[in-house]
Amino acid sequence: MRKVGIIDLGTNTFNLLLAEVKEEDYTIFYKTKIAVKLGEGGITKGFITAPAYKRGIDALTQYKAKLVKENITEFYAVATSAIRSADNGILFAQEVDDKLGIKINIIDGDTEADLIYQGVKQALDLGDSPKLIIDIGGGSTEFIIANSKETFWRKSYKLGAARLLETFNPANPINIDNVTAIDDYLEDALEEMLEMAEVYEVNCLIGSSGSFDTLAEMISCKNGNCELWKNDTSYQFLMTDYNGIQKTISESTLEQRLHMKGLVPMRADMIVIAVVIINYILNRLIIHDLRLSSYALKEGLIDTLITKNHPWQKSSL
Repeated sequence: MRKVGIIDLGTNTFNLLLAEVKEEDYTIFYKTKIAVKLGEGGITKGFITAPAYKRGIDALTQYKAKLVKENITEFYAVATSAIRSADNGILFAQEVDDKLGIKINIIDGDTEADLIYQGVKQALDLGDSPKLIIDIGGGSTEFIIANSKETFWRKSYKLGAARLLETFNPANPINIDNVTAIDDYLEDALEEMLEMAEVYEVNCLIGSSGSFDTLAEMISCKNGNCELWKNDTSYQFLMTDYNGIQKTISESTLEQRLHMKGLVPMRADMIVIAVVIINYILNRLIIHDLRLSSYALKEGLIDTLITKNHPWQKSSL
């Protein structure tokens, strides 16, 4: 039995997950997240702004203290879109190493998609037919077409909610012209994904963590029990529930969303963009089967730690 720490440096949140690993199994005993918003103010310009930079260092300082308190010396940190696309991303990673002794793996989009897939297939049975898995981050969105046995296609796009929010700066509340502009942008950007979804006859959309967690919690709160969606590692959306909640989100102002049950403040602005992305995919591919995987990159990384032949992560030791 050994303890392992996972730090996921996302564009919106920095996540910490601690687990006990025994042979080829693990048990999560602690997890938390801090809203860092690393991409705020600079994601479309390709740099991490000074306030966001400081928030990132402060969050990792807290995480290092927790690792020390738990006597965990084996921990792995991975950075995704905001850091890999920023001109000062490598500088940030170097400062974190110098100050805190945390070595950050700045992973590419393909590796991120692979880890997300490894996490999702632990959360629910993907079956034999190809499913479309998406992970809407702040800086990028990963698309994976896969079943329980293999990945058929995957790609990471710079279509994260924070990036699109800063690019389009929609009205408050968002209006039809904003939605049309974003849809047109997605239609052009996602040409390859749309073609592959048709090739593999995808009829199910699985969203991993993040915005999909938020939607599931908001629906659960509306149905009288905010904890209901947490009963399992997966959640099946009723399309009537989803359509109702997306309409509420789309028609609301930021001020109104800040007071909605199940919607944490850090997602109140970006959830609108996430809904636009989800709606576009559901409508464009005519999908009526929408599910949530509460597992994503973090759980996928732990899974790789208890298997062999993953040399890319050795730099984190």
